[in-house]
Amino acid sequence: MTMIKFLDLQKVTAKYADEIHEAVLRTVDSGWYLQGRENERFETDYAKYIGTEYCIGCANGLDALIWIFRAYIEMGVMKQGDEVIVPANTYIATILAITENGLKPVFVEPSIETYQIDDSKIEEAVTPKTKAVCIVHLYGQCAYTDRIGEICKKYNLKLIEDNAQAHGCIYQGKKTGSIGDAAGHSFYPGKNLGALGDAGAVTTNDEKLAKTVRALANYGSYKKYIFQYTGRNSRLDEIQAAILNVKLKHLDDDIALRKQVAKYYIDSITNPNIILPKIFDWNQHVFHIFPIRCRERDGLQNYLTDSEIQTIIHYPTPPHKQECYKQWNEMSLPVTEQIHEEELSLPMSPVMTREEIDTVITALNKWGE
Repeated sequence: MTMIKFLDLQKVTAKYADEIHEAVLRTVDSGWYLQGRENERFETDYAKYIGTEYCIGCANGLDALIWIFRAYIEMGVMKQGDEVIVPANTYIATILAITENGLKPVFVEPSIETYQIDDSKIEEAVTPKTKAVCIVHLYGQCAYTDRIGEICKKYNLKLIEDNAQAHGCIYQGKKTGSIGDAAGHSFYPGKNLGALGDAGAVTTNDEKLAKTVRALANYGSYKKYIFQYTGRNSRLDEIQAAILNVKLKHLDDDIALRKQVAKYYIDSITNPNIILPKIFDWNQHVFHIFPIRCRERDGLQNYLTDSEIQTIIHYPTPPHKQECYKQWNEMSLPVTEQIHEEELSLPMSPVMTREEIDTVITALNKWGE
């Protein structure tokens, strides 16, 4: 039996191989490899897809978030030492972007029902030093709620979206990435919209923020050899932009296929020892990850590996327990810690076959018999 991959990137890429090859060849033959037409085309098309005025391509998703916070500092909206409310249950990149800018993350527990930031706990975390709420659309599920919007308005807080895992997710007719003041996007190869290398972007309707982000990611320069900021080189290259434009055309169709896999999992996995994700609105989930929970998670993962089914844990250790953040290691965040001890991600992609899905379901339902 062949291993069922968590994500078969070869098959994902092969779906659009002819279009990708044509786009790469066109770019190579153009002789222009940075900040050219492919970037302009992708930024225009992605901004239109997300529903924002501006999109600024950059090197990766972490940089996208870093530049948002840095731009707000340069604009005088924030200063070092200010606080940013952030979900404790997230990938470390979200936290790195905050601390990289000398800002302080204030961890708020997630809901055990949704795994997203618990909006009932945000307001109590607000202090005079709070300047923003950063929500993370984790696993591909919308983290935004009207209550979060009301809190941001009440306390005049910026709302920043980490949309690294949720391209195409919709909340009441709006795409995530267009709901807040600014959003960071990752196009890491394994994402729903993935490049063939690192790539990222910032989306926003704020013209000043957009211009500042673009300058910061280009050595701090608006104009060649004129530097307003001490920036860095963090640009989206032309080849990745061309590839992303090919895959963007197919994103909604791929999301629909992911939803079919998710629905089949939810309808067919019946093992009482496995906690399935609760879906309150199918528009609000694009299933970048299909997370289950199990008290015997490690045993289940070993069993699935022996059954030739590859799984991944998102994530084994939460940010506040990482060695690089020793100052928070003694912090107790029980809901976050429970999720990180029990979460297991099943194979999920738009190229899974019915046979592969059935194999996963059968193995899960037999576990523990």
